[in-house]
Amino acid sequence: MNTDQIINANSEPTMNEMFVEGYREVKCILVSQPKPADKSPYYELEKKYNITIDWRSFIHIEPVLARDFRKCKVRIEDFSAVVLTSKNSVDHFFRMAEEMRVKLSLDLKYFCLTEAIANYLQKFIVYRKRKVFVGNRGIEDLSPAIKRNKTEKFLVPCSNLGAKDVCKYLDENELDWQEAVMFNTVSSDLSDLSDVTYDILVFFSPQGIESLYDNFPDFKQNNTRIAVFGNSTRRAVEERSLVVNIQAPSVVSPSMTAALDQYLQKSNRVVG
Repeated sequence: MNTDQIINANSEPTMNEMFVEGYREVKCILVSQPKPADKSPYYELEKKYNITIDWRSFIHIEPVLARDFRKCKVRIEDFSAVVLTSKNSVDHFFRMAEEMRVKLSLDLKYFCLTEAIANYLQKFIVYRKRKVFVGNRGIEDLSPAIKRNKTEKFLVPCSNLGAKDVCKYLDENELDWQEAVMFNTVSSDLSDLSDVTYDILVFFSPQGIESLYDNFPDFKQNNTRIAVFGNSTRRAVEERSLVVNIQAPSVVSPSMTAALDQYLQKSNRVVG
């Protein structure tokens, strides 16, 4: 690819040089996520600015095996409610129940952090026969429903990264709950990218930054621009003494594609 930033470059410019060169022309972007479906605003960016956008997951999910889960001494059948924080937590909760040969009670209550998670839950249960509570964005949205069911025993299926906000809430409200690690979020092997060059790297989570350094411990930013989504991702970048050039969401850039579009208008001198 015809770019001038190498993932494993050797020299490092000063911070001032990074800012001065902040709007250098962009030809290639690497997004640290799986490639989206046919209709995506990213494809419109490619056409509009005549650039190449590549896709690569920097992290992936690995299931915790039933034999290893048993060592945690968590009995799924002992819980009367489950808090589902992601589609992955839904997948692995039902997978683990099946592998452990647990017959889930029809009275089990499901607390889903978002509507998307609740909709996904329908792959596994029939709504009209179950009690499902749905939040808007986070655990606080479920507070009224949880307080009405405060005598329940809550299970929180999660990854090795945990579910900090949920656990904090359940603790603060003195509820009976337990965390259960059913899958692991781990760094993907990116060794084939060691000699590939990109103008912009796009990150959506702190784990993506961790994966970058797991694969390339000597990474230097040089002229590579870094785009981040969310404050936690930004903090992870800054903790590595890297410069954030593009950030979303914001009032003017509610999405990553909007933030990239605004940046590209300046870097590639395209109006509109």
